Amino acid sequence: MTPELPSPLLFAHREAALAPLDALARKLWLGSLINSQGRLEPRLTGLVACRDALVAGDLPHPDALAWPQVPVGGALAALFSELDLPAFCEEKPELADQLVSSLLWHLDRIVDFQDRGDSEAEAVARMLEEFGADWRERCGVMHELTEVFGDCDDLFKNANWDQLQGTLKSDAWQEVVRTRRLIERLPELAALIRGLGRMLPSETREDSRTRDSEVLEEASAPRAEQRVTPVPELPGETCGVYRSGRIARMLPVETMLLTNRRLRRLRLVWHARHAERTLLSYEDNDRLQEVVHRQQPTLRPSLQRRPERRLEMGPLLVCVDTSGSMRGGAEAVAKAIVLEAARTAFRQKRRCHVFCFGGPDEIVELEMSPNAEGIERLTRFLGQSFSGGTDICGPLERAIGRLADAQWQLADLLIASDGEFGATREVAAAVERAKAEQGLRVQGVLIGDRETIGFLEVADDIYWLRDWRHFGGSQVESPVHSKSLTAMYFPGALRSPENRAATVVWGKQDSNG
Repeated sequence: MTPELPSPLLFAHREAALAPLDALARKLWLGSLINSQGRLEPRLTGLVACRDALVAGDLPHPDALAWPQVPVGGALAALFSELDLPAFCEEKPELADQLVSSLLWHLDRIVDFQDRGDSEAEAVARMLEEFGADWRERCGVMHELTEVFGDCDDLFKNANWDQLQGTLKSDAWQEVVRTRRLIERLPELAALIRGLGRMLPSETREDSRTRDSEVLEEASAPRAEQRVTPVPELPGETCGVYRSGRIARMLPVETMLLTNRRLRRLRLVWHARHAERTLLSYEDNDRLQEVVHRQQPTLRPSLQRRPERRLEMGPLLVCVDTSGSMRGGAEAVAKAIVLEAARTAFRQKRRCHVFCFGGPDEIVELEMSPNAEGIERLTRFLGQSFSGGTDICGPLERAIGRLADAQWQLADLLIASDGEFGATREVAAAVERAKAEQGLRVQGVLIGDRETIGFLEVADDIYWLRDWRHFGGSQVESPVHSKSLTAMYFPGALRSPENRAATVVWGKQDSNG
């Protein structure tokens, strides 16, 4: 039985003209349907072809922009080429949709210009001038942002162009550009920031993080084998008759040939059969069966401690010291750390939260988001000067509190400071619990001359930027030969497990006392 075909839609032939809308974003439907230029069907077809060419990084063919007239399409194609719009829109469908939407809006302006008394040619020329000026300014914004933040698609998704243009015209933006140039002089610091997070395993392995893994190694072990050895004349069970030259086991019928004194020929037959070993004989089980053990090569499992792969590509928590002691070169490096953390988060689509801390209750939090608001907050921070005291406890508590959120559980913490701070025992213990229970890693960046007790207690590893003074315009080298002066000359001052166990508290008696 043939299936019943659905009845044809009443308006199917009319809806076929709207089929190109399926290839366009929903936000483009209204503008493409009510546009004043050209007929509907060629307009929709041309819009789809234009958008697809831009996403592919190609220049739209003039025929694709042939509504309402061929000269307009050719002029627009030339303007696209002049502004290099296909290169900006390549593999960025959201930006291509913004460009198509802007194109539809400017094409609608032709009618407005004609209503004001312009001729058709003058109206087209004014439309092209305004469209070119609009996107020439936007391309300048995209070029500046790409130079600072790299190729970040999210920056141009639903971008607030007016806010971005205002941010880029501010004096603080020049500080962002200067800080971006400074990052190029700190490649090791940039690589350190990119390696933070605990979401994906990398190719490198960490000697500090090991685990027991079962491997097979070559060894020798005794192996039991069943061995059968023939032993002549071994007493055993009779199991049959066979021909042999054994006189002791020959059958009585053969003995009769030998002992028959009347027929000498029979004795000769016996000697012949004996020589040929064809005497009928009893067959005995004269094989010795035994079990022997031989050493043979084998593979046996063994537990070995191997370094685990380093985890990276997770969220970033950054605590930056903005106290007065950080002015000068240290301040420039701290700003570079914040900018590189934002760049890394924008490019790799990672979450990043910055805690700028000074004295008690002087904490400014920055959520690094790839949009106009996030860039404005970052620009405002990089354009300000540092001042105030130093209190690490507040930002550490807030950073640890973030780990309770599922979005931040795989985050690592970066602390950038000159080390002139100290955490209370309660805060230091909370950091240790976060390390043990949640796997938190604390990376320190020392923008000073020596490690301090406070820095050593909270950081797993400290990267020393010895020539930090150079970034403030000074050419003075660090006056110390090693950052580890505290551990070198005052090892007993550190609250390590060994020192805690050896500490004697006066006024308390032991259990035997």
